[in-house]
Amino acid sequence: MKTMTCRQLGGPCDLEFSGETADEIIKAQDRHLRDAARGGDATHQPAHEQMKGRWRHPIKAMGWYRDVKKAFADLP
Repeated sequence: MKTMTCRQLGGPCDLEFSGETADEIIKAQDRHLRDAARGGDATHQPAHEQMKGRWRHPIKAMGWYRDVKKAFADLP
């Protein structure tokens, strides 16, 4: 089990997400960004828009995805 923060994934806060894989952590952050934006949290709005853009432009998003996977793999 490894832990990354919203900030490590490009978000504005230090909420921690834990998972066995980078994909689990990415999905948890996606849920967090969506819920924060729906709740009116303006600090999370830019990161939420970036998250939505990642899935609309998958080729461009692969750089971000590879970076997150590497950062996850480098964690103890």
